[in-house]
Amino acid sequence: MQRLRSFFLFCSGAHVPLLKRAPTETNKYGGIGGTIFFTGLLAAISGGYALWTVFNELWAALLFGLIWGPMIFNLDRYIVSSMKKRDRLLQEAGMATPRLVLAVLIAIVISKPLELQVFNKEIKAELVTMEQQMYKTQEDKVKERYQTRINELNTAIARLNAGIQEQAARRDTLALIAQQEADGTGGSMRRNLGPIYKAKKADADRAAEELRATSEQNQQLISQHRRELQSIDSSMKADLPAAGRSRLDGLASRLDALGRLTDRSTPIRWANWFIILLFIAIECAPVFVKLISPRGPYDDLLQEHEHAFEIHRKQKITLREMAYEKRIAEARVVTE
Repeated sequence: MQRLRSFFLFCSGAHVPLLKRAPTETNKYGGIGGTIFFTGLLAAISGGYALWTVFNELWAALLFGLIWGPMIFNLDRYIVSSMKKRDRLLQEAGMATPRLVLAVLIAIVISKPLELQVFNKEIKAELVTMEQQMYKTQEDKVKERYQTRINELNTAIARLNAGIQEQAARRDTLALIAQQEADGTGGSMRRNLGPIYKAKKADADRAAEELRATSEQNQQLISQHRRELQSIDSSMKADLPAAGRSRLDGLASRLDALGRLTDRSTPIRWANWFIILLFIAIECAPVFVKLISPRGPYDDLLQEHEHAFEIHRKQKITLREMAYEKRIAEARVVTE
């Protein structure tokens, strides 16, 4: 237990020999050191998980976690140890502001990978939806490249079929006129197979011949267009697998999925904010403790130690100046 307390005191950034002379302060600085230690531990876990999602390599995640965690630990330790109590609240608040801003930034960076793990199941479901949307977009882009030509071919086929139908309707009309002339139900209204009938029958036969020629020509063109449509369809089907279904599982994709979830779901948005605020509270706790705590014996001892050091430094400077002036004076005497 004593070793654990000593370790937490080291984590707090306090000067342990001075702190031993103020035993009533050990609990406060032990708590601050514990908070700093566990913040660094969470940073290591968070950083390792973030790198795992990027490279999916255990050794890389462990290596980065072992680097990232101690770095955040050392930064937090410096932030807390650099704050000193001087019974000047406004000055201390001004000194604490940049440290709090830095603590908030660190908390947000640490919390984000752990948020991804907390909402892992929801994110996986959202990633499936995103994959389907992405594949649909790729499919639409592939189809778009061929759609203009497909429309042109379909329009040409429709026009050729319309030409055949128009010619067939003309033939049927002329054949009906010739038939009505023959049975006396139309035309001259007299049953006969005379010159008028023969002329109308010749028109109907000519129309039938034109229909046959038009049909053969148009059907040949229609067949060519349909073969081209089949070729386009084959090319399009070949291009779709080439586009492929990319599996979304990277860090950026997961962050995007989490953003979509928070935009769409109010409970997830609030839960996400609570996690962020929790980490901000943990990260800022040591700074707030130092800021709101009253001045204690350790602070007095630390100020005395720093004051003694400052006095000693000034004495050394004064002695060097005096020695320098003495050498100058001796040099003048020798010269004279």
